[in-house]
Amino acid sequence: MKIKFKTLSFLVLMMIFSACGREMPSQAEGLAARTAAEPAAYRISSAQSEDLLRSLDEFAALERAGSWFQGMALTESGIREKAGDYAGAVAAAYKELAWAYGKGLIQKDDVELGILSVLSLEGDEITFAAAAVLAFIRGQWDEAAAGFEPLFNELDEPDGFGRWMILVCALEKNRENRRAAEAYKAIRARYAQFPEYWYRGARAFSGVVGAEYAENCINSASQGPFSGECRNILAVFLGLKSEDGSSIKTKTEIEENISLSLNAGNPQLLDSLFPLISLPDNPYTVYAVETLRALTSVQKYRDYFSEQAASSRGRLAERLSYISRG
Repeated sequence: MKIKFKTLSFLVLMMIFSACGREMPSQAEGLAARTAAEPAAYRISSAQSEDLLRSLDEFAALERAGSWFQGMALTESGIREKAGDYAGAVAAAYKELAWAYGKGLIQKDDVELGILSVLSLEGDEITFAAAAVLAFIRGQWDEAAAGFEPLFNELDEPDGFGRWMILVCALEKNRENRRAAEAYKAIRARYAQFPEYWYRGARAFSGVVGAEYAENCINSASQGPFSGECRNILAVFLGLKSEDGSSIKTKTEIEENISLSLNAGNPQLLDSLFPLISLPDNPYTVYAVETLRALTSVQKYRDYFSEQAASSRGRLAERLSYISRG
């Protein structure tokens, strides 16, 4: 027997907490009880419909202001479900999973399993939308685009999540698609906290723009699944070897690393920056060297850099020696 669609939000929530290895909070258990008790179809008044639309507008405004937090898209999914926008509800549920994956909270298999679970729910529109999302996850861009375009047309928000997925499909199929590229760049405000937005842009764009997208992707989730490829993109942009990407750290990461070290009073916490300062000259290495050099006003740090210089070789030894002289 198929599960009723009214369990979609709870189903995705359960998948996320299970993947993160956490027990579901009491409010989630309450959602399950309410879901089980709901009738098979919603009957809402026009006034309630207006309230739902206002709620969606508020969510959009929050996202455009740079606010994005875990559970927000899941709440949006529930609102869209109640309003009868089943395709939008599926897309929002996927947004929640994609956000968690991009932040490194769950694995890619968990995302796919979550959407496969949605496929078990009743309703042609639900099945159609879930199948398109599944194709998107698997990189089947033609199939995904064919599924999304009838569901999320130009009458929808130009920066809505359905439109974002359509633009990703267009750029993955053809990176020379200038119309899709300009539309993609225009929606960046809404996706400032969404790692995959930056990742797809870093793949699609070249030069300074691609590098900026790659850096923003890393800064949004430095340990996330997209950061490795984005570091490689930055390395190539800087004229380094692709494999040097594993040593790249952004200015934001450098500053965070230094703050952590200073707060702990532990110079050894700066060792993670050594591969970066070992690279050939590039803006990130130069920034790291000059920033570390400023720390030598503290004797503990000066002594540590001097000791490390004496036990190192090659470019690293030269850079550490330069740093230790302050």
